[in-house]
Amino acid sequence: MRRLRALVPVVVPVLLAIADAMLVNGLELDLEVGVSMLAAAALLLRRRFPLLVFLFTLPGLYIGYIWFAPMIGLYTLAVRRPGRARLGICAVLLIAAHFFPYPITDFELTVYRENTLVLIDACVTSAAPIALGLLVRTRQELASRVEDLTRSLRREDRLLADRVKTTERARLAREMHDVVAHQVSLISLQAGAVQVSTEDPEARAGAKTIRELSVRTLEELRHMVGVLRADGGEAAEAHRLAPQPDLTELPRLIEMSALDVTYEGGVAAGASGTKTVERAAFRTVQEALTNIRKHAPGARVRVRVDPVDAVRGEDSGRGEGSGWTAGSGRAGGSGRAGGSGRAEESRAAHGLRVEIRNGPPDAAATVPALPGGGHGLVGLRERAQSLGGTLEARHTSDGGFVVRAEFPYGAG
Repeated sequence: MRRLRALVPVVVPVLLAIADAMLVNGLELDLEVGVSMLAAAALLLRRRFPLLVFLFTLPGLYIGYIWFAPMIGLYTLAVRRPGRARLGICAVLLIAAHFFPYPITDFELTVYRENTLVLIDACVTSAAPIALGLLVRTRQELASRVEDLTRSLRREDRLLADRVKTTERARLAREMHDVVAHQVSLISLQAGAVQVSTEDPEARAGAKTIRELSVRTLEELRHMVGVLRADGGEAAEAHRLAPQPDLTELPRLIEMSALDVTYEGGVAAGASGTKTVERAAFRTVQEALTNIRKHAPGARVRVRVDPVDAVRGEDSGRGEGSGWTAGSGRAGGSGRAGGSGRAEESRAAHGLRVEIRNGPPDAAATVPALPGGGHGLVGLRERAQSLGGTLEARHTSDGGFVVRAEFPYGAG
């Protein structure tokens, strides 16, 4: 079937030209029939040598008065070699071969009416195959461009899919570090406390096993996060696939942290248009508490969440080692938990500031052997910058550490 489909466009024009020659000149072998048959046979090479084949068919038109062979030759030339000058000259040659009779001595110049009709007929005979050939060539070019555009769209779809996968890998890496590391480190800390306080050998052995498994899990997580961050890209904060925590869950996070924390909240959680900022603030506090459990066990911690405009005036009077409250002041234990006046300030504020400050570690506390991937503060800084904010992390003069981040509400 493929060979048949390839032969039909080659053979059918030749058969039409032969039939045309026989109908016009008859079956008697003479000069007209011979020239017409040669012109018809030349059409077999019209795709390879379109210009030469067309020129070879002109004697058939001039001597044998055949039409199909030169018209098919001119059509093929228009499809394959569509130069304006070339087509113009060939059109003039076809008109001349059609207009002037054979022999030339039979031409009568004074027969104006008949000459005009023949000239019009010759012009139509010349223009029709050129127009059809150019139309077919234009259609082929359009089909080729449509195919190119289709391939380009498919390639763009694949690139978009790869980009989405890359973005999700980066988001997964960040969430793994923010969520899993926090929970596993908390499990390890609680297991260490049970191991130290219990007198039951079996319970102590079980707590030791849990702690070792937690450490091993964090180590594996560190390698996995490194691979995901190496292959991933920037995660889009506005396109989360699942509900994410905000400031309403911050007191519960602090309560479960097993640290001596004072929480000072001066912003209304869930304010309109600030979900992304609240999520970033939550992750900042979560990562900071995880780092404190790793590097500063037994330290007292203060967590402050305030509107940026409200914080600027009062924060200038605080020193780096100031204001540590008693251990009883745990999550939500501060007297500065936001009232109605502070809620109004938060709505009018232009941004949100989160500060996590811890004092020096307790020398008597046992430092948990928890591995670190080195991606925590880097991820927090990337998150803050993606929202148009800033993040500062540094040691304080009293031997503690402070993490301070500011997020504009416009980013949410």
